[in-house]
Amino acid sequence: MSMLKLQQIMSNEIAKRSFLSRPPEPPATALLGDMMRSIYIGTTKIFKIPFTWSHLNLTNPHIAVVGITGAGKSYFVKTFLIRASYIWNTNAVIIDWAGEYKSWVAQSGGIVVSLGKGDSINIMDVEGIRPIDRTKQIMNSFDILTDISEFPEQKRLTEEALEQSYVNMGFNISEKAPAGKDAPNLKNVIALLQEKLQEGTYQYPAELENAIYRLRQFAREGEDYFARKSTINIAKLASSGLVDIDLSNLSDERFRALAALFILQTLKEIMRSEGWSESKGLKTLVVLDEAWKVASDDKSDAITIVREGRKYQFGLIVASQSPTDINEAIFSNVGTNFILSIKFEKFLNYLQGSMNFSDHIRSEISKFGVGQAAVVMAFQTSLKFPGTFVLERIHGEEPLQVYTLDLSGVLTQSEISANLIQKDYQFEQEELKNKFVEYNFTNDAISTIFKEMDEQKRSIKIADFVNLMRDNGITVPNIVSFLKSLGIDDIIITRILSSTGAENG
Repeated sequence: MSMLKLQQIMSNEIAKRSFLSRPPEPPATALLGDMMRSIYIGTTKIFKIPFTWSHLNLTNPHIAVVGITGAGKSYFVKTFLIRASYIWNTNAVIIDWAGEYKSWVAQSGGIVVSLGKGDSINIMDVEGIRPIDRTKQIMNSFDILTDISEFPEQKRLTEEALEQSYVNMGFNISEKAPAGKDAPNLKNVIALLQEKLQEGTYQYPAELENAIYRLRQFAREGEDYFARKSTINIAKLASSGLVDIDLSNLSDERFRALAALFILQTLKEIMRSEGWSESKGLKTLVVLDEAWKVASDDKSDAITIVREGRKYQFGLIVASQSPTDINEAIFSNVGTNFILSIKFEKFLNYLQGSMNFSDHIRSEISKFGVGQAAVVMAFQTSLKFPGTFVLERIHGEEPLQVYTLDLSGVLTQSEISANLIQKDYQFEQEELKNKFVEYNFTNDAISTIFKEMDEQKRSIKIADFVNLMRDNGITVPNIVSFLKSLGIDDIIITRILSSTGAENG
């Protein structure tokens, strides 16, 4: 039989106790703005309040979007760009690492530029800036992408050769370059270093040889995408509506990163030269998607744009499936973070440590499906309500059709219980289609696979999915590459192939 225990408690102690706690959502007045001056995103989970985004009451217009493959990042970005165009007539420049947006941009009537497939950029172009400043930017890019900072003499030789190349072409390196004047390129720089080597008077020939070798990586015949005359005008593209700069045809990550760094450097200069505008909207949004090397380095101009963009009506959207690939300076300075589905503890730890959200929000994030998101906003003024809340679902311009690859059949019960391995992968339809294209699936194969998945209510066991790919002519190496791109461990891939008999295929 239980006993009823009486306690004598002072009234001032009772007054300290909170019997009612506010739900973790801002009030409607903070979430629902003027629909003609803000972007509708979706409704909140608890009170179903419509959430409209505007940078006017935030510290800045910059956004970070994180979530696993298939969580709906590109779906959100596309929705946001379309609505920003409607509301503020905002231009958008997408630095498209994997070619994920090019089809959508083309279908939307935008401009697609494909570097490495017809289009090229001379990274020594200097229109509107001083050659000495461009030299510093190029050296900064090499610092990020190569080990040149570990070799001071090679760095000095390269920098001097860059400057001398401008002088040889008739530039004053300390004055802004005149419009229309052709700039030198990396091949001219290499020629200067080779001439110095052939003279035989320099006391450290090995340093010269290594400096030449480093530059040749970006100027070899057939891969001289950045050592030829530019075919595109980034300043013009920045004010041309919706633009996709597709980097997926470049041969490796270094080339993509060099292109992205140059584009960011140029956009930063454009941003500064255009100056402040009385417009209350956003002139240009720059999208940086999965550019880990560019978004993670302290020296990247992505961080400069985050710190300076507000006063110039420039916004940066950084998207990644790996939060640790985004520099903490970006997380700490962006006005809004959208956190979609995150399954891995190390990523949740990083995000919670960076943004200081509650364990309740963390638990919600780990259970998200496609299109669900936690929103973390930094308001301009101190508020008495939380700046973090959960969206029931992002409401896009098109219906959100979700396709699921179910791995549960190849996982052990202990792996499922421990929640250390992802049990399924979900994709928005266009995202999955782009992934098929990335791995060279034919149009007929893509149509057949989607038809079969539609008949199975858009959810399929991973073994059945692998068999479906094989039946449609997809090679085992391509299947393995596809599965690895999802982040599936090698041991799990081996089990998948074994269960289908494909390990010997």
